[in-house]
Amino acid sequence: MSKKNDQTTVKNHYQSKVVLLALSTALLGGGVGGGVVYAVNQNQQTATTAADTTTTSTAATTNLSTTTAASGTASAAYKKVANAVVSVIATQTSTASDQDAGYGYGGYGQGQSQSTTSESEGSGVIFKKSGDKAYIVTNNHVVDGANKLQVLLNDGTKVTATLVGTSASKDIAVLAIDSSKVTTTASFANSSTISAGESVLAIGSPLGSEYANTVTEGIVSATSRTVTVAEDDDSQSTTTMKAIQTDAAINSGNSGGPLINLNGQIIGITSMKLSGETSSGTTVDGMGFAIPSNVVVATINSIMNSGSQAS
Repeated sequence: MSKKNDQTTVKNHYQSKVVLLALSTALLGGGVGGGVVYAVNQNQQTATTAADTTTTSTAATTNLSTTTAASGTASAAYKKVANAVVSVIATQTSTASDQDAGYGYGGYGQGQSQSTTSESEGSGVIFKKSGDKAYIVTNNHVVDGANKLQVLLNDGTKVTATLVGTSASKDIAVLAIDSSKVTTTASFANSSTISAGESVLAIGSPLGSEYANTVTEGIVSATSRTVTVAEDDDSQSTTTMKAIQTDAAINSGNSGGPLINLNGQIIGITSMKLSGETSSGTTVDGMGFAIPSNVVVATINSIMNSGSQAS
């Protein structure tokens, strides 16, 4: 197994060394989801669009909270949601014959095959428990390409997960696990009500499950930034999305974890951060981004109701 960092980078519009990193972390080999590329499209703040805030109203709908003001202590907010936060372990196994690798001629190794396994870890949060199933939201780039998914619960229990559906354009995936060990689910706040300067917490597994349920505190730096998403470095297809900017410390492995308010409600799903330095040598720090809860909930409902991949 070869070891490779799965963080794909791209220069932003300053043409500097500043890059926006997808926040899953490789454990063994080339990490799953490393093909996602993000670029900041201007440092402008704009209003959330109507498409970002629309949710469906079927019986299976996940709803947004009607609470408008977040108040409470960071400790209480963390305790409210901590048991719903999980680590997501994605495994990708590929098999190549020795002939494909150039060793199948002249009789040496003919008929044999080699298997390469890679793992990456991200974070997720349990948002629904129904019957014998519990449902987790994470980033699409955490699970993209995986043929085996496992979830590490807050109590250390590791369970098998199945993929319910994904949205590559929104960078959202929904997983299902057995609900017998699930004790807590998290709720979603309405991200259209958040304000710059509001205190927030980011919870996840930076650097992998060894640091599971790490919590960091910061503020909402901006309620809406324009972010352009492409599938890979050579992709000609991009999607523009709005993201919440925060200075709460986030690192590789935080992808898919919740950004919560002081009510202990999810206002966003952590996805990426700016890192590096500008061409003038200025270091970039404290610029992380999360997918707004309104977008997350609409995407979850689309995935859950269609039972297949969302657009």
